[in-house]
Amino acid sequence: MEVTLLGTGAPAGLPRPDCPCASCARALGPEVRAATAALVDGTLLLDLTPGAAFAAARAGQSLGGVRQVLMSHPHDGPPVEVPAGLPQPGRVPDGRELALLTGHRVRALALDAPGTGYAVTGPDGLRLLYLPPGTAPAGLQGPAEPYDMVLADAVGRPDALAKLRAVGALGPATDVVAVHLDHDVPPGAELRRRLAAAGARAVPDGTTLAVGAYPDVSALPDVPRRTLVLGGARSGKSVEAERRLEAFPDVLYVATGGSRNGDTEWAERVAAHRERRPGSWRTTETCDLVPLLAQDGPPLLIDCLSLWLTDAMDAVNAWDDAEWADGGERALRARMEELARAVRNTRRTVVAVSNEVGSGIVPATASGRRYRDELGRLNAAFAAECEHVLLVVAGQALTLRA
Repeated sequence: MEVTLLGTGAPAGLPRPDCPCASCARALGPEVRAATAALVDGTLLLDLTPGAAFAAARAGQSLGGVRQVLMSHPHDGPPVEVPAGLPQPGRVPDGRELALLTGHRVRALALDAPGTGYAVTGPDGLRLLYLPPGTAPAGLQGPAEPYDMVLADAVGRPDALAKLRAVGALGPATDVVAVHLDHDVPPGAELRRRLAAAGARAVPDGTTLAVGAYPDVSALPDVPRRTLVLGGARSGKSVEAERRLEAFPDVLYVATGGSRNGDTEWAERVAAHRERRPGSWRTTETCDLVPLLAQDGPPLLIDCLSLWLTDAMDAVNAWDDAEWADGGERALRARMEELARAVRNTRRTVVAVSNEVGSGIVPATASGRRYRDELGRLNAAFAAECEHVLLVVAGQALTLRA
């Protein structure tokens, strides 16, 4: 089964008409995207968009063999003209299956937003899932057979991928292709980086993909198993870390800061973090990271190493010069080395957050300088065990190691 993506953009396209934003200004050449539409084996068209016939011709395809046109979501704007010879577009009711004379079977999936998802099984038995923009499947039951390819709004609704992974409908060999791409993420390197974190990719308009072409899928960048996200205060480092795991279910969020009873400002910070996490994530408050890293289980998001270090330094009374010199420093270094070994040996997916404080003003106190120095050592030791290291500045993620 082959799929030609006549468009890969949001319903308004990319760049959006008359939009002055930076993302639209940078959407040039292969980053220009028409509204998403997919032509399956030249016979099934998923979503009819303006200029579909011309888009097919540019891709070396023809709509002359199309026997079924299915719409997946309400389309705003002027009515789309149906090219001559093309059947009238229709929708399949949720849960119903449509059998085509070409041997394709199409089953309509219920979604959590207006629209219809389509699971297409080709004559060769390969399976494709197509989801409209801004939607995720509803009422999924597992275990499910993995799809060979998923076309979905991986940027706008990464939780759709998490739901599919949770029931087994998205497996390691599933080719996840992002469609309905809008101007929320700058095109180019930033888009590719975000999609790679979710195990997805983007392709230019007009690309023809072979469903189930596993050699091509194996060439995709793997989701990094260990990632360290560094940044200053309010740099966006926690948001970046959470974004890297929002396409995965059952994440364990490890909060190292505790509740700090009586500190209302801290409670407000904690509440803001909790509100933006996916509902399927669990939270544990602990600084005992080594046992968690040694266990098998879902991905860990550790936020943050800076507070872990504060707890570790408190435990050895590192703020007292005499105790620091009389074994406190050695005890702290031993605990940091133990953590680094646990990161090296872990088989879990780990994303950790830490502050980068060494580039600012030199602390006025000896204890402040001690903490700054030890945090620098901890960050370096942790980063040495990670496949991926990012530095977030002003909300922009810079790759230090990939």
